[in-house]
Amino acid sequence: MTLPTRKLGELTVSAQGLGCMGMSGGYGPGGDHDDSIATVHHALDLGVTLLDTADVYGDGANERLVGEAIAGRRDEVVLATKFGIAGFDPVEGFLVNGAPDYVRQSCDASLARLGVDHIDLYYLHRMPRDRQIEETVGAMAELVAAGKVRHLGLSEAAAATIRRAHAVHPITAVQSEWSLWTREIEPEVLPTCRELAIGVVPFSPLGRGFLTGRAGAEFGQGDLRASLPRFSGDNLTANLAIVEALRALADERGVTAGQLALAWVQHQGDDVVPIPGTKRRTYLAENVAAVHIELSAEDIKAIEAAAPPEAIAGDRYTPALRNAVNR
Repeated sequence: MTLPTRKLGELTVSAQGLGCMGMSGGYGPGGDHDDSIATVHHALDLGVTLLDTADVYGDGANERLVGEAIAGRRDEVVLATKFGIAGFDPVEGFLVNGAPDYVRQSCDASLARLGVDHIDLYYLHRMPRDRQIEETVGAMAELVAAGKVRHLGLSEAAAATIRRAHAVHPITAVQSEWSLWTREIEPEVLPTCRELAIGVVPFSPLGRGFLTGRAGAEFGQGDLRASLPRFSGDNLTANLAIVEALRALADERGVTAGQLALAWVQHQGDDVVPIPGTKRRTYLAENVAAVHIELSAEDIKAIEAAAPPEAIAGDRYTPALRNAVNR
């Protein structure tokens, strides 16, 4: 099976990718190993080519899992991974290392865990505070020259930082959170990417699962959502009303609330490739089906009226996590 393709800069990928983080934790326990492998295989069978991981997911376990899953099918995959998060401080948030030596060491370690000879899209996961972006991207560019990396990306970067990085080496994609309830990139980051012909890769396009209607107030041990302001107290109550409004619209169209929310992201432009994450094949198939949902201008207007940005209650991050965003 094939999916429509889109361009991230000069890189051709499926119109929807697969975020693999949750297979190794983040939202509670990771998935069953064999089930996670089967989910990746099913994604490839459905025509998904873009697989997204990072060295920090499961402290390297996610890269090893993805590497195992794509063994023998490497030519079907556009493989994206990230580096830069070297630790976490409860007050300062993510500790980001952008030193050239660390860039090189991180890439070699990711290549080993993934079991591949090159990474198709290599992201700086967050922007460092202690050095100029030009130095870090310069070291990343050396990886391209060495054949270890094909394309470069940034994650959660500010518009001015994107411009500076792109002046050093072409940036192929910017990965940021973008969904009906997280629209921060629209005023500055999105126009900058479009001006520079940089693709946009929305992570958490389903609001960390909330917009599916399946994520409520009960979270297991290790689920980061339990600490996020939008998922607790009065914020949760207000946000659940938005999901119900989306569900009503979805019911009218014979789709799920999650599919409608994901279709909205898919309709934001041909340079937009969302990477919804899942560790289950049933949810994977539901997400992929959203690629084929057609929305009219009236549909888009109704969806945005059901989930207006000003109605979303609570920040998407804690203050510590917010420190590394839009930097």
